[in-house]
Amino acid sequence: MTVLKTSMRNFFAHKGRMALSAVAVLLSVAFVCGTLVFTDTMNTTFDKLFAVTSADVTVAPKDAEAEDTPQNGVPAALPAATLETVRSVDGVKSAEGAVVSMNVTVVDSGNDNVGATSGAPTIAGNWTRNDLRSMEITSGHAPRGPTEAMIDSDTADKHHLRIGDELRTIAQTGDFRTRIVGIASFTVTNPGAAVVYFDTATAQRELLGGTGRFSQLNVTAADGVPDARLKQDVSAALAGSTGGGYEVQTAQEASDEARADVGEFMDVIKYAMLGFAGIAFLVGIFLIINTFSMLVAQRTREIGLLRAIGSSRRQVNRSVLIEALFLGVVGSVLGVAAGVGIAVGLMRLMSAAGMNLSTDDLTVKAATPAVGLVLGVVVTVLAAYLPARRAGQVSPMAALRDAGTPADGRAGRTRAATGLVLTLAGGAALYAAGTADQASEGASLLGVGVVLTLIGFVVIGPLLAGAVVRVLGAVLLRVFGPVGRLAERNALRNPRRTGATGAALMIGLALVACLSVVGSSMVASATSELDQSVGADFIVEGNQRIVPQAERAVRDTPGLAHVTSYKTLDATLTSPDGDKDDSGLTAADATYAEDLRRPTTAGDLADAYGTDAMSVGSDYAKEHGVGVGDTITVAFKGGKTAELKVAAVTDDDTAIDQGARYISLDTMRKYLPATAVPPDTIMFAKAADGQEDRAYAALKKSLDAYPQYQVRDQTDYKQQLKDQIGQLLNMVYGLLALAIVVAVLGVVNTLALSVVERTREIGLMRAIGLSRRQLRRMIRLESVVIALFGALLGLGLGMGWGTTAQRLLALEGLNVLDIPWPTIAGVFIASAFVGLFAALIPAFRAGRMNVLNAIATE
Repeated sequence: MTVLKTSMRNFFAHKGRMALSAVAVLLSVAFVCGTLVFTDTMNTTFDKLFAVTSADVTVAPKDAEAEDTPQNGVPAALPAATLETVRSVDGVKSAEGAVVSMNVTVVDSGNDNVGATSGAPTIAGNWTRNDLRSMEITSGHAPRGPTEAMIDSDTADKHHLRIGDELRTIAQTGDFRTRIVGIASFTVTNPGAAVVYFDTATAQRELLGGTGRFSQLNVTAADGVPDARLKQDVSAALAGSTGGGYEVQTAQEASDEARADVGEFMDVIKYAMLGFAGIAFLVGIFLIINTFSMLVAQRTREIGLLRAIGSSRRQVNRSVLIEALFLGVVGSVLGVAAGVGIAVGLMRLMSAAGMNLSTDDLTVKAATPAVGLVLGVVVTVLAAYLPARRAGQVSPMAALRDAGTPADGRAGRTRAATGLVLTLAGGAALYAAGTADQASEGASLLGVGVVLTLIGFVVIGPLLAGAVVRVLGAVLLRVFGPVGRLAERNALRNPRRTGATGAALMIGLALVACLSVVGSSMVASATSELDQSVGADFIVEGNQRIVPQAERAVRDTPGLAHVTSYKTLDATLTSPDGDKDDSGLTAADATYAEDLRRPTTAGDLADAYGTDAMSVGSDYAKEHGVGVGDTITVAFKGGKTAELKVAAVTDDDTAIDQGARYISLDTMRKYLPATAVPPDTIMFAKAADGQEDRAYAALKKSLDAYPQYQVRDQTDYKQQLKDQIGQLLNMVYGLLALAIVVAVLGVVNTLALSVVERTREIGLMRAIGLSRRQLRRMIRLESVVIALFGALLGLGLGMGWGTTAQRLLALEGLNVLDIPWPTIAGVFIASAFVGLFAALIPAFRAGRMNVLNAIATE
């Protein structure tokens, strides 16, 4: 009980000094709990949607996936006769045919795409009784004829659509126009999809290419009939009457399948965000270690008295750990509450981006606060263990004599040796990764190198602090005269503290530097390859495969020397060694050899566009021992099996079309029926000589009616690539900002405790003539030099990681190393401002000290 009382007294006596450490715990726990609540809420939203929209039993074409469209762009369908067969099954209360297509674009009268901007699909289909499970008509009526449509209320509100407005739907089978006659609202949360309904005949004709077909059948069980039994009876009836070929699922099975698909995506988001929370926790450990180390040092005499009157080492140790436990509990409890707030903020952010998430579905599982509390408390206590152990090892007499805990020279030498060994081992792993022949092998070595060098730099930080701070002092601080020299000496006074504080900032900046190098190198490599390899002037692509009417518009554009179709085919390849490969083929016009200059290691690429000929990539050729003249068996999905002769082997030392196997469009048509021929994935065009600008404008005008497609020249394409990578990096930087904020708190805390530790010294300096302005400048300069020390270590380490990662990317064709010096310099300069900001409060408090009271402080 005495130990507990002592711990609580010390905690509340230094509550101001504990506050920033508590904030670090709070932020880290909040990010973890916020991530869990956010992803659980999204899962709840989708679970409710899938549970409500799934019929008792669903019948669909075999192997048809709800989110997948066959290669010909038309949804898989089953004959309408199947509906009558299902209706006649005992136990069926009702059955209806549904038409669903996600391979559509819907535009308004102003030719603006009314689809979701969040990545959610546009869903077109017929209005059925099953839709009443999740929607209700709130205005107008359901579509009754070929010119009528109904749209969901979220899409109508977002795009200011009203009854009577015209819509144009662009499908693989053609364009058709309708007018809005009804608006339906979701009775469950809509995760962001845009939904358009037509009458059944129109949906069949325009979306499936003909009447008498359905995408799926929705079957309702009679009262008292279990779904599993109904599934068996329906399956038996279909097998007997049609020979099978259908996938029959219960409501639970359909929901589970849909949930599993969404779950994979949600897991990626969850674990990525938890990874950044882990980085914040790691940075917070340094803050907590520093806080307790300094508090223990400042209470040395107090600890000595406790030891002198009979307190054991274990009791002293336990006293510090109890303080840490209380700190962890307070920070974690507040962090759990803040995590719920973060989750709500993320939901509103997603809603603003187009994915509607309702706080009615807010899900806080019992495990979430438990995880936050356990994680926060355990991390805090473990971080405080070393300072607590050090406090327990101080002898009573030494504590009474000295102003701080005594240094252990042998421990310092051991630490330096350990840090050097770890750093050298990590450097060796990074070198091995950079010289690896295979990316998979190199990636493992890179991971080992990153971990070892990071730990090594953390361990060796105090040794590096002495050297680096002296260099920074000579370059930056000496110009400030005596004040600058005092700031340098203060930073050097406790290298272990300076090293730990700088290491916290180092971690976040190392990741920033690494990702900057990788991102910049990717852009530079792709740009270089575009300049060297791409001969096409224009590239046409979009979020929907290119429909025939848009393809005709491209081909009819004046001023073009040639237009190239590029199609991806589903096919299984069997090499001469008997190995099967399902990664498919690429069919293109022969002009594609001009649009993308692919060097070959054997043969001539132009010959691959001959009849019954093909090319393979050098990696595939090497793996399977394939050469020019060999024959590969190709089973075209939905078509025939062909024996194609290898006419060329393309070099896979590229980032564009790496591993692609080319055939001609004529060869494709020979083995695929017209109904199975896929639309173009992308199109390329070459302008006639001297007509580049005119052709560019004409091509954009030709596709004005199809807003889902973009026309880009090489400059546009490079900018798009740069913007995409830049957006990804900005998102990652935003997540890393949490770790950097915690690191800044560490600098603030270190300075604040350092000011308290040097109270008497500050009073003496003020007494002999140091002004308040000089004192504040001294503390600010000390903060700046600590921040720059962390920045130098972090940026240097990160550039080493990024350079090694680029060597691995070179194995995938990204050969250019580009160090973004402006970004690196900007981060370094920003670190100085971080140091200035971190010193504001400590410097202000130091300047307000009463000189006489400071001198009288023990």
